Amino acid sequence: MKAVQVSGYGGLDQLEVVEREIPKPKANEVLIQVKACAINNTEIWMREGAYGTEGKSGWRPEGVQFPRIPGSDITGQIIEIGTDVDAKRKGEDVVLFPFTSSGEPGSEHISEDMSFIGSEYDGGYAEYVVWPADLCLPMALPNYEESAVFSVSGMTAWHMVEQSAIKPGETVMVTGANGGVGSLNVQIAANVFGAKVTAIVGDLSLEGKMKELGATHVLSYKSDNLSEEITEANGGPIDAVLDVVGDALFHTSLEVLRKGGRFCTSGSAGGQKTELDFRTMYLKHITLIGSVLGTRDEFERLMKAVTDGKVKPIIDRTFPLEEARDAQSYFKKSGKLGKIVLLT
Repeated sequence: MKAVQVSGYGGLDQLEVVEREIPKPKANEVLIQVKACAINNTEIWMREGAYGTEGKSGWRPEGVQFPRIPGSDITGQIIEIGTDVDAKRKGEDVVLFPFTSSGEPGSEHISEDMSFIGSEYDGGYAEYVVWPADLCLPMALPNYEESAVFSVSGMTAWHMVEQSAIKPGETVMVTGANGGVGSLNVQIAANVFGAKVTAIVGDLSLEGKMKELGATHVLSYKSDNLSEEITEANGGPIDAVLDVVGDALFHTSLEVLRKGGRFCTSGSAGGQKTELDFRTMYLKHITLIGSVLGTRDEFERLMKAVTDGKVKPIIDRTFPLEEARDAQSYFKKSGKLGKIVLLT
């Protein structure tokens, strides 16, 4: 089969198009013919070594074992089953829940043995992948490409909103609102949880599209008076911030939060380290929340919201599998709206 593997930590040159044997499903596993795989920050940071220090990086302390096929937002068709799998599942169109874990329901994502597809297992930058049958779920939409954009970004966004305890009528600021997670944060917070969303983007030409997704206000992080603009547009301080940017907007976020506000982060595309004056946090009673991925129940609630049309797929561009280098390079450019998807 054709696959794109990462040979080690480093730049785009570590991505190689190779021929691999088609994997065989073991007991309780299925073989999926991959149709689409959306790109996430996680496989780029995995390649770049951004998840760890001292030469090891990954979701597990031991780091990634190379070579590794990345990719976690996967849709496809079950074409072969292992033992102990219902024969009726052959031919199903599925979306993959992206990690294994022995954690109890509701805490699967924080279990010590949580292992991620595309990092601890070979993933979806390939024509075929094997995965546990019980983690292969019905697609929320009939289209492979559109159904591939929700697994990691969507579950992360949903978990952020739930962790932040967003209530109807509350005001929420979303950073990186035009990105994969951010565009879903806007939709979930506004259209499912009933919040009033202020979307932060770079290019204000995206204002119309962001409002179509559910944003009430759209502002540019390039403004010299962003804090004042946020507070003025919102009619006062913000209840909660859903952040994927990190350092670049951290101080602005704390400044515009109300007393008792919540700051939830799941990424750091604008800087992984920052400075925090603890007085800002405790004098304003701000809650800081770290959040990534989510639970099986949250994933299923997300899929229901997608099926019901409350959360829509936003795709910026697609690439063929063999152009994975170009796709990852494009992914890192600013000004996109939504997800980048590889097609096999």
